[in-house]
Amino acid sequence: MTLQGQHAVVTGGGTGIGAIIADALEAEGAAVTRIGRRPAHLGPNGIAADVTDPAQVAAAFTAARAARGPISILIPNAGAAESAPFGKTDFESWRRMFAVNVDAVFHCCQAALEDLVAAEHGRIVTVASTAGLRGFPYTAGYGAAKHAAVGLMRMIAQDYANASLTANAICPGFTDTELVDESAAKTAQMTGMTKEQVKASMGGFNPCGRLIQPAEIATKVVEIIYSDRNGEAVPIE
Repeated sequence: MTLQGQHAVVTGGGTGIGAIIADALEAEGAAVTRIGRRPAHLGPNGIAADVTDPAQVAAAFTAARAARGPISILIPNAGAAESAPFGKTDFESWRRMFAVNVDAVFHCCQAALEDLVAAEHGRIVTVASTAGLRGFPYTAGYGAAKHAAVGLMRMIAQDYANASLTANAICPGFTDTELVDESAAKTAQMTGMTKEQVKASMGGFNPCGRLIQPAEIATKVVEIIYSDRNGEAVPIE
């Protein structure tokens, strides 16, 4: 069983987790469109777009469909994190977290919906976070948005329970990415710890005691695509 003949769209597909997922889907035989803000990282099958802008999303999905056919797999992976206690979380930060972590998922799912429902096996696998499953300190906006993204997958799963479309979320713990590296560097400057010490501390929050590797997430995405799981939030920690 392969993904030959399937067209997958991966947002945030130029770097980090998204790029590794896109590579894994290509290895399974899928034609992959990578959507992201930085054209230089997207490769020949990439489309530059800001997924928080519904007009840009609509244009990007139209272009993807024209180039590689109907979309049967959607991976809304693009995300961002900001850290602050709730009392210091201003509305602008709150809206930024919702715009990229859940509004963008909504825009992309709606843009691909007609194709996904028509596909023999339509699949949505959203990259959320363990912060979408339980509370963490200093992540009010990010965690609330990821909870909403997980909830959206559950609602879509219910709405299309009688169709061939499934919708799931994967929820990684702290992952060894450029985003975590940058966060660790900033924390190190404020605390006097080394960046490596900060990253080790982040990994300690995961039950496995280390940072998750992006390849582990990609493997789980492929596994879910091949399965009939629906409406689930799958932790990777």
